[in-house]
Amino acid sequence: MMIEEMRKGYEEEVAYQKHMLKNLGYWFQLCTAVSGIGIVSIYFFHAKNLWLNILGIVLFIFGAIGMLLFGYVGWRGQQNIKAIVDDYEKKINYLRKKMRKSPK
Repeated sequence: MMIEEMRKGYEEEVAYQKHMLKNLGYWFQLCTAVSGIGIVSIYFFHAKNLWLNILGIVLFIFGAIGMLLFGYVGWRGQQNIKAIVDDYEKKINYLRKKMRKSPK
């Protein structure tokens, strides 16, 4: 029963991590949209309105920083999921070897 409980726990953890990565993807898309709005604002108002041009620059910078941040966090999250799966496989292999060697 110990292996089944451990398997269930690992499956729940991996599912939770994947859900959080999906949420990070939504934030990345939001930052991409904010950056795009900034680029459009800079393009259309660079010579007409100083304040809208500055707003566009600020939006572009915040969007770009957000994209870098959420992209990096998503990459690290994928690495964490791989580490969790590898750890699970190591523990299962160890327990199976131990069960084969132990006398019944």
